[in-house]
Amino acid sequence: MCADLFLLTAPSLCITCKICGGAGGGLFAYSDSKPHNVENAVISPEGANKKKKVVVLGTGWAGTSFLKNLKNPDYDVHVISPRNYFAFTPLLPSVTVGTVEARSICEPIRKMVKKKNVNVSYWEAECLSIDPVSKKVKCRSTQNADLNGKADFSVDYDYLVIAMGARSNTFNTPGVEENAHFLKEVEDAQKIRQSIIDCFEKAALPTLSDEERKRILHFVVVGGGPTGVEFAAELHDFVNDDLVRLYPKVKDLVKITLLEATDHILNMFDKRITAFAEDKFHRDGINLQTGSMVVNVTDKEISTKALKNGGTISSMPYGMLVWSTGIGARPVIMDFMKQINQGKRRALGTDEWLRVEGTGEIYALGDCATIVQRKVMEDIADIFKKADKDNSGTLTVKEMQELVDDILERYPQIELYLKNRKLKSIVDLMKEAKGDATKESIELNIEEFRSALSQADSQMKNLPATAQVAAQQGTYLADCFNRMEECEKNPEGPIRIRGEGQHRFKPFRYRHFGQFAPLGGEQAAAQLPGDWVSIGHSTQWLWYSVYASKQVSWRTRALVVGDWSRRFMFGRDSSRI
Repeated sequence: MCADLFLLTAPSLCITCKICGGAGGGLFAYSDSKPHNVENAVISPEGANKKKKVVVLGTGWAGTSFLKNLKNPDYDVHVISPRNYFAFTPLLPSVTVGTVEARSICEPIRKMVKKKNVNVSYWEAECLSIDPVSKKVKCRSTQNADLNGKADFSVDYDYLVIAMGARSNTFNTPGVEENAHFLKEVEDAQKIRQSIIDCFEKAALPTLSDEERKRILHFVVVGGGPTGVEFAAELHDFVNDDLVRLYPKVKDLVKITLLEATDHILNMFDKRITAFAEDKFHRDGINLQTGSMVVNVTDKEISTKALKNGGTISSMPYGMLVWSTGIGARPVIMDFMKQINQGKRRALGTDEWLRVEGTGEIYALGDCATIVQRKVMEDIADIFKKADKDNSGTLTVKEMQELVDDILERYPQIELYLKNRKLKSIVDLMKEAKGDATKESIELNIEEFRSALSQADSQMKNLPATAQVAAQQGTYLADCFNRMEECEKNPEGPIRIRGEGQHRFKPFRYRHFGQFAPLGGEQAAAQLPGDWVSIGHSTQWLWYSVYASKQVSWRTRALVVGDWSRRFMFGRDSSRI
């Protein structure tokens, strides 16, 4: 529905305003008609004051971090997501057993952005497709109400920020989609919590046999990563601290099994943490089966294949299954990747500035994307040419020192390579390539330079799909948008190896601040920078303090701490609501 409104603001100027209302919100637009007195009117160039439209897809860690740190008012921001809140996902395992309530880890997006000096609007909808040619995204409202055929709409953009996260990866295992629980969203955690109570209530019925009760109370977790391990630990505590008191007749029938395809759980952690976690799970009575891959799932049985001992296939009955084995791209992302010739990748490939390769003004961050780091060997000839300023065909130490900072910033794998070789700088690498030559007399030709750096690309690693990475990427991209115009005039990035001038911004660099693994029984493990490992009860209290401080608002911080305090005093709530 649209209506025209004519405003006479001055004798010489007429302004036509159009007010439109529709699904998902309202749109107010205006246009200046030609002034009656052209001689006395000052007309700005077309589009001079027009704000750039930024469309953000997603309200997870990456998208929310971008919105919180965007401070430049020269953008018109539209947020599109089926979830109108931000969820503190590291506490999802706690929500599954009632240690923390779902509302305590959620913060409304509208509340988070309403006080910003940037114009931000939100639409609760799901992105269906992305058209990079016409610069439009097609969306569909998630509202179930009748919208008179107006549930679908398109939004154009100047900049697109894709932060849609990822979905659970089933590896096309038969029966998983139909029978397993996942743990990616708040709704997933709530369903798991209901299912746990359902299992105990069913097992308490007098009409069942002990065999049927054992099956119903067999909880299976697939995936020995941080999420699977933490859920198994939370479930063990919930059962032994709370449920066995309420269901004394079935307490001896409960069994928790953790399946992991590799040889150990928590493979991304230090071996000391892995060993402690495995030993603790054995002591707690959690059935840990490593080297076991799930090949089929039915509504009552799981089939596994032993990756050793000849690949023996066995089956086990179960009552509830939680699948936590990694992530995969969402369908809309997979379709978009095919459009831009990235169909063979597992996630959207971006450059070091988070721009999607093969596109113009599209950025991707968080779990839906991966940074494709430039290889040194691909640019080795250009690096040599850029450093060899006198075109002598050889590189001297002085020439290399003038470019070394830009090279290390552009190719971080070189710095890691030097660190592993226990070399202080590229100059030391050059000296090593020349044997006993003195620093002043070192000169390398292109082949010697290539040989010296031939193993540097072996240090390249993809960033982990964690909340920590996504949050840092969102903060980085927001900073780039805040200073876009400034850095256009005064670039601050490294020298362009394959061209002239400098990059506008410094490339994204991830800083690892450590990681936690709660192991149940008020014990946790932490691996912090500097190879510092902490395990035990004191580490659990460190976990409490860090996760409380990382909440996005004082409201959620108070609620989470309140939930922890309530659990200490009264136990977890086992009501089926």
